[in-house]
Amino acid sequence: MTGTFGRGLLAGAAGTTALTAATYLDMALRGRPASTVPEQTVQALLAATGQRLTGSGSERASRATGLGALLGLANGLTVGVASSLVRSAGVRMPFPVGSVVKGAASMATTDVPVALLGVSDPRTWSREDWVADALPHLAYGAAVQAVVQSLPTPKERVLPRQGASADLVRRSLLLGLATGSRSSLGLAAPTLTAADTGALKKVASFASLAGELYGDKQPNTPDRTSGAGLPPRLASGATGAGLLARRQGANAAWPVVAGMAGSAAGSFGGLAWRRWAGTRMPDLRAGLIEDGVALALAAAACLPGRRRSTRLTLVKPLD
Repeated sequence: MTGTFGRGLLAGAAGTTALTAATYLDMALRGRPASTVPEQTVQALLAATGQRLTGSGSERASRATGLGALLGLANGLTVGVASSLVRSAGVRMPFPVGSVVKGAASMATTDVPVALLGVSDPRTWSREDWVADALPHLAYGAAVQAVVQSLPTPKERVLPRQGASADLVRRSLLLGLATGSRSSLGLAAPTLTAADTGALKKVASFASLAGELYGDKQPNTPDRTSGAGLPPRLASGATGAGLLARRQGANAAWPVVAGMAGSAAGSFGGLAWRRWAGTRMPDLRAGLIEDGVALALAAAACLPGRRRSTRLTLVKPLD
């Protein structure tokens, strides 16, 4: 049977094949030339790191074309492996939803670097440009979803996931709100409240939480809603929700969405609180109040059901 990593490679290969086929079909139907964005992205990446391709003229252009193709293959395989890991973590999505999500993820990992490197500005793209970009990535997403959905790992076969309850989704939202204030709570709160977690993990989780509670009060702490501050909080909210779902053996799709939504709301809400409180009380007091609220929300999210872990050890059958 296929493991998580092997399934991810198969899914990424299938998705990349589907994307390439859809791209060439579009070229054949519309008679458009091949895109030069992959080569330009390679050159922009090298320029950003102070490097350049060797050779001149057609030789350099050929190297850029080859590296651009390899970059696309690496991206396709990486998203495939990530999709397999997410499914192993308990996130189950219907085929149409999973196809769109995985296609959008693949599209984002391509278009965001293109925009950041200044290769192209998606805001100036025409409708035809967006369609030409979206349809091949949708084909990629459908192929990846088909593979990860049809090849369950041994653990997934033994431990199927039930639907997430409304209470689990609500608690995932609360944990997300807490991570919007203190990002370490996404991992620390479920770990510290679990009945079957080892002492070493609990000590590490407590240390990370204590470090953030201290660091938040420092003047050089980055803005939680900035490009560097918000994504880790969203990831933390999603991770914490996934751990809560795993504890109950539930499908983590809706809890993860709730965790990310709560984290976004908590990030912007916490920032608004600190700005409002900053004109009315010392910043340290405002931070301590926020600490208390975040810890209370995390406790309300993680204490219920903490003894219902579905952790499982697969036993090899006797011959």
